[in-house]
Amino acid sequence: MIPERQRVPVLDVDATPLRVNELIEAIGGLITAGTMSTVLGHNLHSITLFHSCRNFSSLYQNSSIVLLDGAPVAMLWGFAHRRELRLLGEKPMAYRLGSMDWIPELGRVPGLERVAVIGAGRDANTTAIARLRSIIPGATVDGMPGEAWDEALEGAVVEWLKEFRPQLVLLGLGMPLQETVLHRRLGQLPPAVYCTVGGAIEQVAGIQKLAPRWLGRLGLEWAWRLVLHPGRVAYRVFVEPWKLAGLLVRRRFQTPKTKGK
Repeated sequence: MIPERQRVPVLDVDATPLRVNELIEAIGGLITAGTMSTVLGHNLHSITLFHSCRNFSSLYQNSSIVLLDGAPVAMLWGFAHRRELRLLGEKPMAYRLGSMDWIPELGRVPGLERVAVIGAGRDANTTAIARLRSIIPGATVDGMPGEAWDEALEGAVVEWLKEFRPQLVLLGLGMPLQETVLHRRLGQLPPAVYCTVGGAIEQVAGIQKLAPRWLGRLGLEWAWRLVLHPGRVAYRVFVEPWKLAGLLVRRRFQTPKTKGK
C-alpha cells in the first residue's frame, strides 16, 4: 500500500516519503494492479515548475507517487516530521530518492517482466538496456533513444509502447520535457508504471558520472553537477532558487479564491 502524501513545509507541495525498499514494494503493487500509474520526483526545479505551470502541477497532483528527490525537499519534510523520524531512528535523507537510488534495485520488483527505456542518445540507450537486462534477469528490456525529440519521434514512441506493452517505463528526457510528454500523451499511452528519471539513463549506461552517494547524503550533489556541467546547472543553482522564492512569496499573499483559479 502506498502511503498518503505528506506536506513539505515552506515549499507548498505534497510528496510521498518512501525508502528504497518501500518504493520497490510500491512499484510491484502498481504493476500487479495493471493500471496507468506515474512515479515522479520533487526537487527545487520541479517545484518551481509546479508553481508556475498549470499542466505541470496537474500532472504532479494526479501522480501515483511523488518522491522526495532533492536534498532541500527531503530536509524540509524531515524538519516537519522530526519527532516521528526520531522515534523510528531515521534521518530525512533516508527518504531522499534519486533515480539511481532505486533503479539498480529493480531486480527485486516481483512480477517485473517487460521494461521500456525511453531517452538519451542511441549508444547510451543501448548500453543502459544491456545493463538493465543484467539487473532484471529474465525480463524483456527494450527501448528507444530520445535525442532530437520532436513530434514525429514522440508519435513513434507512443505507437511503439502500444505494441511493446511494457509494465514499467523509464522516461529519461530531462525536466520538463519528460513531464510535458507524459501530460500530453497520458491518455494515449498503454497502462504501465511511468517513471520520470531525468539523466539516469546515461548514468545507468556509465556515460554520465554519478556523484558519490556520500555527497548525496550531505545534500551536496548539486556541487558535483555544477563542476561537471556548469552551463547546464548554474542557472538552477544560482538563479532558480530566487525565482522559486518569489513564487512562494506571491502565493502567501494570494487569497484562497485566487489560488483555486
